[in-house]
Amino acid sequence: MRVAVTGGGGFLGSHLCEALLRRGDAVICLDDFTTGKPENIAHLHDFPEFECVLADVSEAVHVPGRIDAVAHFASPASPPDYLRRPLQTLAVGSRGTENMLRLAEQNNARFLLASTSEVYGDPLVHPQDEDYWGNVNPIGPRSVYDEAKRYAEAVTLAFHRSRGIDVGIVRIFNTYGPRMRPHDGRVVSSFITQALAGEPLTIYGDGKQTRSFCYVDDLIRGIVAMLDSSVTGPVNIGNPEERTVLELAELVLELTGSLSDVQYHPLPADDPTRRRPVITRAQEQLGWNPEVSVEQGLRRTVDWFLGRPEDIAVGAAAIRGGQQDTVPVP
Repeated sequence: MRVAVTGGGGFLGSHLCEALLRRGDAVICLDDFTTGKPENIAHLHDFPEFECVLADVSEAVHVPGRIDAVAHFASPASPPDYLRRPLQTLAVGSRGTENMLRLAEQNNARFLLASTSEVYGDPLVHPQDEDYWGNVNPIGPRSVYDEAKRYAEAVTLAFHRSRGIDVGIVRIFNTYGPRMRPHDGRVVSSFITQALAGEPLTIYGDGKQTRSFCYVDDLIRGIVAMLDSSVTGPVNIGNPEERTVLELAELVLELTGSLSDVQYHPLPADDPTRRRPVITRAQEQLGWNPEVSVEQGLRRTVDWFLGRPEDIAVGAAAIRGGQQDTVPVP
């Protein structure tokens, strides 16, 4: 296939571009690099079937040539990013999604939306399956991301129902792995950065809130399976192995051998207290299951960070200086 990947220079987008190229697809990466990094895709330029187009998909984008699939991953995804760019986050979730749906329509291509577990908000139902409508504050500070994705899902299905476009929606749960930015505000990258720098690990709330962490290789397998399918969804893609934030901090300290202590800060508004996916649809409709345990995935991620001491130093300084904003990861 020839696949257009929006946000292809980001953490998840770059891994998807690489997976598609390695199996023989052609890839057009669309990114304005406001949160993505050119370094994430530098090695992909060795593939003759790889193109990178500097583009803001919230504006009109022309992609020449045939397109077989559009994978829409463009969006700030970590709290510091979308809190700094609230209007841009809403724009890429609304106008950006509509623009990419039209691109798919023009090419009779499959459209894949990267949605998020954030559509469930602070859930009143646990664990969360795709039939749960969620508990989202539509006017809180996090709403710029939550509601952008909820609208993106709505407009995707509206195009599907009214225009017959082949669409698929995946709801992505907490994902971690190589290419995360050290100070992007996500709990895994923040903990690893702080531990390796000898800084205190920052926990918001009492640390008893839970998350379900999926290693990036597992997630990308699920994404590719969804792209290849005719499943509309939405489909949860995540690892149902649930841990508290404090348990994650203790595991990071163990794997890094760090002597850092743990510091507690107030829990911000609307922060979800529990998060765990039901993945029955992914198992039955995509034949997908996560395979990498949290311990295995964290070891790989720590090893990747260890190879970047300068990034660790810069990231730790940014976290210490509050440049990532005092918000926890969703």
